[in-house]
Amino acid sequence: MRVLVLGAGYAGLTLARDLERRLPADADLTVVNDAPHHLVQHEVHRAIRRPAVADAIQVPLDDALQRAEVVVERVEDIDRDARTVSLADGDALDYDYCAVCLGAETAYYDIPGLEAHSVPLKRLDHAADIRARFFDDCDEGGTIVVGGAGLSGVQVAGELAALRDEEDANTDIVLVEQLETVAPSFPENFQRAVRDELLDRGVELRTETAVQSVTETTVETDTGRFNYDMLVWTGGIAGNGAMAGERPPVRADLRIDPRTFVVGDAARVVDADGEPVPASASAALREAKTAAKSIAAQVEHDEYGDENDFPPRPNSYRFEVPGWIVSVGDGAVAQVGPSIFRGSAAKAMKATVGAGHLTSVGAVSHAVSLVEEELNT
Repeated sequence: MRVLVLGAGYAGLTLARDLERRLPADADLTVVNDAPHHLVQHEVHRAIRRPAVADAIQVPLDDALQRAEVVVERVEDIDRDARTVSLADGDALDYDYCAVCLGAETAYYDIPGLEAHSVPLKRLDHAADIRARFFDDCDEGGTIVVGGAGLSGVQVAGELAALRDEEDANTDIVLVEQLETVAPSFPENFQRAVRDELLDRGVELRTETAVQSVTETTVETDTGRFNYDMLVWTGGIAGNGAMAGERPPVRADLRIDPRTFVVGDAARVVDADGEPVPASASAALREAKTAAKSIAAQVEHDEYGDENDFPPRPNSYRFEVPGWIVSVGDGAVAQVGPSIFRGSAAKAMKATVGAGHLTSVGAVSHAVSLVEEELNT
């Protein structure tokens, strides 16, 4: 009996660690990831200004996992009919149950010139590229455009504004969003607080502005054209290449078929209340725990149950989070229930969230390092 976990982001690593203790001892567990470490994705923007944070937010999978076999390779294709996974090195793995936790890629929406002339922020090498371009092209003036004002775009804009201020550069940071507000998927009081934090930190906001095309030096929008020196694009997500660029819809049981689960940003999840689940780390972590229970119960039934018994019903995921939090340069905005926090309280909460996740995957020393980096910014 083999269980595959594809991807070791928030969903994949959490699910794999849960399966390590839930699966029967004779079940094989294999984790496939394109890097030998887990990356704390929501802290990657910090590496733009503080490259040393990279050490704190990368956790070796061999340290985080005790029982699972780790295969470091890119997933190329998933054949659900044959129950096989093809890898970039030409190998193939078969499975009895599979959890697809491959996350999402940057979406460019076929906007002419956008992918060719922009930098995304999904990996640490992207952060290093943004930092290098800042010092090469923008530290003596110019304009940096950040496309997309979701939480990722907000954090990038805030970090670049802080870097500009540290370097005493005469650089404009412009955050562009096609909808009418920043953080458009979140509650109105959270949106207002994020907007105020961005404005207080000198970020220019251009909402209700849709990017239509990009050249090497200009951004054409539906409200006009403007020049830029660097463009960072965080304006949407698309499925992983192994999923043909799609994020398939899955219901609250997180299954795309009886033996294949899709968890986290890799899917468009509708929860037990029929509500769409936002792509977020907090949702991915909780979905992973739901899927782990279902997979382990099914494996237990297949291995030791009576063949005449009905298989166990899969668990259902219901989206519930205590609040939201986002860093904006040296500041932060947090929502807990109906209450909004800014300043030192929000900043401490942000440090606690990242450290809490690292501690949950056994990386206590990394958690300490991250808190030191967060609170010293």
